[in-house]
This record gives sequence, C-alpha cells and structure tokens, in this order.
Amino acid sequence: MITEIPHSRPETPLLDAIDQTADLRQLEEAQLLQLTDELRQYLLFSVGQTGGHFGAGLGVVELTVALHYLYNTPDDRIVWDVGHQTYPHKILTGRREKMPTMRIQDGLSGFPKRSESDYDTFGVGHSSTSISAALGMAIAARQQGLDRKCVAVIGDGAMTAGMAFEALTHASHVDANMLVILNDNLMSISHNTGGLNTYFSKIWASKTYTNFRAGSKKVFSKIPPAWGFAKRVEEHIKGMVGPGTLFEELGFNYIGPIDGHDLPMLINTIGNMRDLQGPQLLHIMTKKGKGFTPAEDDPVGYHAINKIEATPPSTPKKVTAKKKYQRIFGDWLCDMAAQDELLIGITPAMGEGSGMIEFSEKFPDRYHDVAIAEQHAVTLAAGMACDGLKPVVAIYSTFLQRAYDQLIHDVALQNLNVLFGIDRAGLVGEDGPTHAGSFDLSYLRCIPNMMVMTPSDENETRQLLYTGFQHIGPAAVRYPRGTGPGTAIEQQMTALEIGKGVIRRRGSQVAILNFGTLLANALEVANDLDATVADMRFVKPIDESLITELAKSHDLIVTLEENAIAGGAGAAVSEYLNSCGINTATLHLGLPDRYIDHGKHENQLQQCGLDAPGIRTSIAHRLTLILPSSCG
Repeated sequence: MITEIPHSRPETPLLDAIDQTADLRQLEEAQLLQLTDELRQYLLFSVGQTGGHFGAGLGVVELTVALHYLYNTPDDRIVWDVGHQTYPHKILTGRREKMPTMRIQDGLSGFPKRSESDYDTFGVGHSSTSISAALGMAIAARQQGLDRKCVAVIGDGAMTAGMAFEALTHASHVDANMLVILNDNLMSISHNTGGLNTYFSKIWASKTYTNFRAGSKKVFSKIPPAWGFAKRVEEHIKGMVGPGTLFEELGFNYIGPIDGHDLPMLINTIGNMRDLQGPQLLHIMTKKGKGFTPAEDDPVGYHAINKIEATPPSTPKKVTAKKKYQRIFGDWLCDMAAQDELLIGITPAMGEGSGMIEFSEKFPDRYHDVAIAEQHAVTLAAGMACDGLKPVVAIYSTFLQRAYDQLIHDVALQNLNVLFGIDRAGLVGEDGPTHAGSFDLSYLRCIPNMMVMTPSDENETRQLLYTGFQHIGPAAVRYPRGTGPGTAIEQQMTALEIGKGVIRRRGSQVAILNFGTLLANALEVANDLDATVADMRFVKPIDESLITELAKSHDLIVTLEENAIAGGAGAAVSEYLNSCGINTATLHLGLPDRYIDHGKHENQLQQCGLDAPGIRTSIAHRLTLILPSSCG
C-alpha cells in the first residue's frame, strides 16, 4: 500500500518495455501482477508532477491491464466512460513518456481524444456515453463483416444516467456482440462481493456453463413452454445470489459481481466472456483510489489533485482572501434557504463541485442529488415549481446542454419559477473543451421567457442570484470556475432592476459593453484608450436604452463575453441596433468558432484575444477601418 506520492520516478522495468499493447501481450500472465504494481506507482508519480484526475484511474489499473492483455487493441474497440479513469490506459498505449504534459497546453488531454491516439476509440467528456458508442461500433463491425470485439467500460456513477439504460435496451434488441463492464466503485451501484457470488460468477462465465446454456436453449426452443420455464429458473437462481436480474431482463447475460482488483480472476472471467455471442455484462467491484491510502480513505477529496511540490517552498505562499464563485453560490443558497422554506436545491451529481455541501448538511430534506441525470434534474425542478416550490438547479454549463429539451419544453414553455445556477461558464482551463461552458448565452437567450444574467464579480453574483430567485419565470445566472476579482460581498440581498446595466467608466469614441467576468480586462483597456465601459449584467432582457445611448454617443460599440460569438450577447446587441436602424460600427469579441484546447485559463483567453492586450489590439484595428485618419 502506498501512502505518499513519489517525488522521483519509480523503477518500472516491465512498464518501460511496453510501447504499445502488442508488447503487453508478449508478457507471461505471471508477470502481469508486477506490471500492475509498476503502473500504479508510475500513475501516482506522473499525476503528482502535473496534477489532474487519478482516484478513478487507480481503481482500474487491473482492469486496464486485463483488457489490453486479452483484446487485440487498437483493432478491438475499448470505449471508456467517465474519461478521467483512462490515465492507466494512456500510459499503456504509447503515451507513457508524454504523461508529464497531461492537461498542459499542447500536451495530452485529460480525457480520451480520437485525434490523440488510435487507442482512444471515442472522445469522452460527459459521462454515460460508452454503451451507446460501443454498440454503434459493434453494429458497424457486423455490418462490414469484421471480426472485431467491442467493450464498453462504464462506472464512477455513469450507470445512473438514463442514456446508459437506453443503450442497454437497444443492445439487446439488436442482439449485439459486445461486452459491457460495469465498474462499480461504490460511487454508483453498491453490492457486496462475497464468496458465493464469486463462486457463481465463475460458473456462469465458464465454457461448461455456456455450452450447457446454449445446448439447453437449442433443445428447449423446440418446446416453448419448457424453454420459458428453464430461463425463468436460471434468472431466479442468479437473482438469489447477485443483482443481475435487472440486466437479464434487459437481455444481457449477466456475470458478477467479482473483485475488480483480482487480476487472475479478471483475466479468466473476461477471457471466457470475450467470445460469447450476444450482449454480455460483467459487474466488477473496485475501490476508487486503490493502492494509495489517502485516496482510498477519501475518494471524493482525491478525485483529482494539484501538482505536488517536490520540496516545501522557501517562503510561505500568500493566502488569498478571494472566494470561489462556487462558494459564493453555496453561501447564497444557504442564506436564501434560511429565509424561504420553499427553496429546494437540485444537482445532477455535482454537489461538491457546485458548492452545495454545506446546504446539503444544513437542509438535507431540501437537497436532491439526482445522480448523473441532467434531464431528470430539470424536469424534476419543473414538477416542483408547478406545485409551489422554488427549485434552484446547480449545474455546469456544459452539462445543461444535455437537458436542453427539458429546459425549453418543461420549464420555459410553461414559464415556471426555476432558477439555474450555471457553473463553469466560459473556458475552464485544464479540463478543456469537453467541460467548457462556451455556448450557454447563445442557447439560453433564444428561449422565450428566459431571463439570462452575467455577473461581473462576486457581489453581483450574489445579488443576481437573489434577483433571479425573486423573478416570476425561469432565470439563469452564469458564473465561471475559480475565484473572482476580490470584490466585497454585501450580505444584504437586493433585487437589481431587471434588464439594466451600469456605467463603470465614462470615456469617448469607444464604448465597451461587458457581459460577465472579463470586466477587469475591459477597464484596463478603457483606461488606455479613454473608452466607456458598461457592465451590462443582463443578456436577456438586454438594456436597450443604455445601448441606444452609447451607440449614439460613440463611434464604435465593442461587446465582450466569454461565450461563443455566434448567437451570443454581442449578437443580441447587433440585433437590437439593426431593428432600430442604428448604424454605429460594432465589434464582437468572444470565443471563436472553434474548440479551445486545454491549458491554463489565462493562456486560453490570450489565444482568443480576450486578455487585455488582445482586446486592445482588436479595438485598435477596428478603429483604423472606421476612423483611419485618427489612427494613423
């Protein structure tokens, strides 16, 4: 058992000899236990150098080795769910020496990425997609007459999403030859692994039992009542010693649960299941953070870590007093709940990330973590709102995309009082494009009845959350990952005037209309250019009178947002000016029409021209086009 993350590279002779999975398959089975030990040590070392996810990866070390040992990867398809459990997979598939670049600009992605490696068969960011994707690959192999194996590894809570069960149902309907591995690490489904379960799992996975089952089906199929009776007996026997009845009823041959850290057992069981016909499901029990004592004791806290310093800093780091936006939301939620007993907090498995832990402890009867089920979260809130409650849905911007129909049809169409606290709005640094909240202003502002707010700092976040909660109808407040600029937070909650922005600086010629937390950059540029800065606060309804005033008194209107330019807040400004026949020149600054790769947030802003120098350069260039004589 490892108790500390190593600061120096461990000795890993077997691992060092593996540059592709074909090398792994040359090892003797007896050598694989040593390989798993080396892989676990190297994983700890490499993540300690870069930071990143590692708890889930530690839990699938044995499974990763077994799969690449038994399957002819990359030709055989292994589709991973919850992409942060794939670090061991990356190490074994030719990327060992690149691990120090994990989540760094131009380095390895923290998730499977098709453009990064042929072994990454499907790009993963959101969860619960593996079964659908692997099923699609299995159907493609059958359609093309290819003898290709397809495996879906789903776990870390991903089986709680409805999409996974939709895929299970379809897989049995088309009788696909595929294996689903349910990696149960106590973060989702939990069942004890006992001797009797293990014993029956060996039997059910054995060739003897498989041949007997196939022979019985052939015999009894000629006597339909007898076959139906025999199948029911088999299912009930399995149901007495395992949780497989549900999966059997869905059409899968269920095996398990077995110990996912027992490598010989894994190899034997998966090896037997690999060539079985039809949909198969193997249920394994693993421990998140396996082999690293602190992570085993605290799997949530060690879901990911920051870079580990090799030696203590010579001088203590200055402790910042700035609060994360997630904490600001959580504090507001507790304060508001104390005032209004109708407030209900809802999250789709993001309670800790969204700052809701204190709320869940103070108001357990008013806290609903619905697991990875974004669609259900939104419609659940709609149902509550129909009968007088005041639900607040805390959800990442990128995850709200998964519930877009429910947002439109179940909430907005019925004009229900649901407040959305939209976390991780804008770019999210090292987590990259799968987790970036790049589109919420675009997809929210086109929905009738929606009120959309973009606070620029900590205090505005608190006050606009209150404003949205008091509003009659659906409302959304979007805020980024990380900390704010350090603005003092007023404890007194005040509803701000809806659809009204404020002038932060008066200037001439150029007016910068800021939407969100890029305000500091806007003010820095405005000081250099003697420009006006408006903190718009609302994207919908937008402050039409302020836009009109600034457009008539300035030569150039610049809109600034950390959202896609296409359809975003800037587009709303231009649409309004066009409708009024106002021809003032406009410049829209935001996220370009491409995905922004992982890296530090400040570097991502620089790539997009949203740091102060980039904003200044864009404005200066536009001025040369509209006022060439003044910008010589």
